[in-house]
Amino acid sequence: MLIAKVIVDLSLDRSFDYLVPDELAGRIRPGSRVLVPFGHSRKSGCVLALAPQPADPRMPLKQIAGLCANSTQIPEKLLELGRWMADYYCCTREQAIRALLPGAVRRARKHVRQQKLYAAADADGCDAFIKENAGKKRAAKRLAVLQELLLHPDRSLEQLRLTAAATPGVLQTLLKAGLIAVSGHAEVEIELRRKARESKIVPDMPRTPTPEQQKALEGIFELLGHPGGSPHAGVLFGITGSGKTEVYLQAIARTLELGRSAIVLVPEISLTPQTVRRFRARFGDALSVMHSRLSDGERLIEWNRVRSGEVQIVVGARSALFAPFENLGLIVVDEEHENSYKQSEAPRYSARDVAVMRGKLEHAAVVLGSATPSLESYHHALHGKYALWTLKNRAEHSLLPEVHVVDLHLAKGLDPDDKRKNPLFTAELINAVRERLRLGEQTILFLNRRGFARELSCPEADCTWVAECPDCSKPYIYHRERAMLSCGLCGRLEPVPPRCPVCGAEVFRMKGTGTEKIEDIARRLFPGARIARMDSDSMRAAGAHEVALERFRRGETDILIGTQMIAKGLDFPNVTLVGVINADAGLNIPDVRAAERTFQLLTQVAGRAGRGSKAGEVVVQTFSPYHDVIRFAVAQDFPSFYEYDIAVREILHYPPFGHLIALYARGEDEAQTAEAIHRTVDRVRQFCHEAVTVVEPAPAPLARIKGKYRYVATFRGEKLTALRRALRQLVLHNREFPEVDLYVDVDALSLA
Repeated sequence: MLIAKVIVDLSLDRSFDYLVPDELAGRIRPGSRVLVPFGHSRKSGCVLALAPQPADPRMPLKQIAGLCANSTQIPEKLLELGRWMADYYCCTREQAIRALLPGAVRRARKHVRQQKLYAAADADGCDAFIKENAGKKRAAKRLAVLQELLLHPDRSLEQLRLTAAATPGVLQTLLKAGLIAVSGHAEVEIELRRKARESKIVPDMPRTPTPEQQKALEGIFELLGHPGGSPHAGVLFGITGSGKTEVYLQAIARTLELGRSAIVLVPEISLTPQTVRRFRARFGDALSVMHSRLSDGERLIEWNRVRSGEVQIVVGARSALFAPFENLGLIVVDEEHENSYKQSEAPRYSARDVAVMRGKLEHAAVVLGSATPSLESYHHALHGKYALWTLKNRAEHSLLPEVHVVDLHLAKGLDPDDKRKNPLFTAELINAVRERLRLGEQTILFLNRRGFARELSCPEADCTWVAECPDCSKPYIYHRERAMLSCGLCGRLEPVPPRCPVCGAEVFRMKGTGTEKIEDIARRLFPGARIARMDSDSMRAAGAHEVALERFRRGETDILIGTQMIAKGLDFPNVTLVGVINADAGLNIPDVRAAERTFQLLTQVAGRAGRGSKAGEVVVQTFSPYHDVIRFAVAQDFPSFYEYDIAVREILHYPPFGHLIALYARGEDEAQTAEAIHRTVDRVRQFCHEAVTVVEPAPAPLARIKGKYRYVATFRGEKLTALRRALRQLVLHNREFPEVDLYVDVDALSLA
């Protein structure tokens, strides 16, 4: 008899030995999902390895009870990737395996029952209910459900149980009150979406590549033709509008010709209907789309379509990387610099870096595409670790937009109601928008801050009241349209108090500006214009994101105002003006990546203008017109920005000149939390060689979230393997401080 080493669906970071019954001997392999007796119950688990039974076992072993429904099988190479993730990202093996499989697959249901999906029926009514019942214990669960559905529509009872402790009775009460409604059924939605995509997509033919595109394609074809070669990955650095997507499409077509499969990763924020339509037009039903808005039933169906070989291409967000292909030939990571590729909960992996590792394990080519590559990827390309292909010119003979920088220190506005010294809308921006309205062209106005104001406080000199979330160390965001306050960290909603709760003052001081205020001013400045706003507040209804973009595509919107969700993935030929309200937002925060993020965001949003036959213009409003980052972004000069920022990284030994590991502790007792992280750092010092820089534990920049105190310590340098493994052991097997959650973020992008 064989022995199977099985991990169960508990985060224990250990495997258990089970005998393989004779009747299952030929069907169980590494990666098989099995049912095993565990204690007084049965649990599902995953077989990690098979081994011969020892001749004289010390204790009798239990037998595997059977295979899970549908005989779910994780491909062996994918299982190997999971092992690497567990070791490298300091998570349990169970957490790594969970990342490989959608929840519906893990639950091993043979038939996913039809689930009702719920959404807020009346956003204004929900806001009114929240205001009337804020702080009332009897309404706590109803408030939690409404807040969740306002943020995330189309949720099942099962999902609401996890996020809002919902019960069938709570949902029934809200349904009767008309505050929520059944928005659909998971399996019905699947069929409707399939029919919709079959009827609307017009087939598309490959375009003739430009000389630059052809050179890039030849390089990618070379990688595809020599699987297992070195390097197996390359950076496709192309300015905005240079035709990177066409390169992806033709590279995928070659991959299919070779009898292999392809994965295309796109940031969730860029996974728009327009993006999906472009891939479907070229490849039709050979394509599967995976993203966070899929129901459990949809995830299971798409996973099985991939596993059965029905589709050869997967396009999706971060988790699509784990599509169970057996013959993977190509992985494309579009906008590879995006922070959203880094998962914030365990396993805290970078999809870009895991893509490179999966490509290595499966002898697949990996293409990392961006107009603003991460400094790490570009550095690797310049030093031979990756190949490098460059697209310096826009496709379709369009030109880069003309950029005008406006110094907000010197600017004057034309809005008589704007009394501020530095106007939000300068004369240059107002005149440029009016000209586009006269010509029948479209405008995008960008500010990466939502809400009406970023802070609400008392104006009285002797009163210090600020509207702050009681569970987090951050002020509330003020939403004037809804008369609500929201926490950007935990999502808590509160009604705006009628007066200052400390001194009784009847007016408030507002600090900071968000997209809601920009929309309010724009409606006064351009009264005849059709204006829409896209941010997480205005896109609360199911499908609102798709509807807004479709109206903009059809020319039914003149001015689109929004946050970073409009900065990427949009290609509208009639957009000839982009206005950046404040280019300095995010530039001066104490973060080594602040300059890089600002450059990337400004370059990306500026690239939305002039993508068709009409010339484009960008108006950049800033208090720092001579700042190097602003100058490089205005010129769309990534190589110069790279030389500027890489020098700072090298001096400080930040990536790519070393790794950055962050150790966090969070708990309800601040003293205990601080003690736990200090002791952990003391214990791993012996694994820190002389070249490792240790930043001692301190309160995290966001010192409290959801009622828990947070502390952070960092380690940076090269050759951190021994340190990383020591941290993994201490964090995953923390017995001394059971009330404190210790966790590690390897290759951390932010220390917030």
